[in-house]
Amino acid sequence: MLYQYYPQVVHHYVYELNKDFHMSAAHFIPSELAGKCQHTHGHTYTVNVTIAGDELDEIGFLIDFKMIKQAVHDRYDHTLLNDHAEYRSQFPTTEVVAKEICNTIQSLLDSKPNRPQCLQVIVRETPTSYVVYRPKRDL
Repeated sequence: MLYQYYPQVVHHYVYELNKDFHMSAAHFIPSELAGKCQHTHGHTYTVNVTIAGDELDEIGFLIDFKMIKQAVHDRYDHTLLNDHAEYRSQFPTTEVVAKEICNTIQSLLDSKPNRPQCLQVIVRETPTSYVVYRPKRDL
């Protein structure tokens, strides 16, 4: 695997965890404004998730790496993104996919007693194009 360096999030948390994984999925953007992307096509996405927190769980994890991958990879890998309920009201652009991955991860984190936070999701659609999504936080 090629190791990538990603934009960093400035934060005040003690621990930061980053998880990279790949997933293959297809999508289309049903608008003439999308040009060729209005037709069904696929990508091998590279996803990076940044999670941070001050407390570890009872076994010493911020969160188990495999839980992050399972929450997203098992849901989207080898699927047509447009078929998922969360993309019925918004087109599955890379920006929207990054936001939805963040929401999925944060829902998982909210169930953990140590309450870590998803600070950033990066979705790389091609080797030269990626999106960074950072949810707004109250300061």
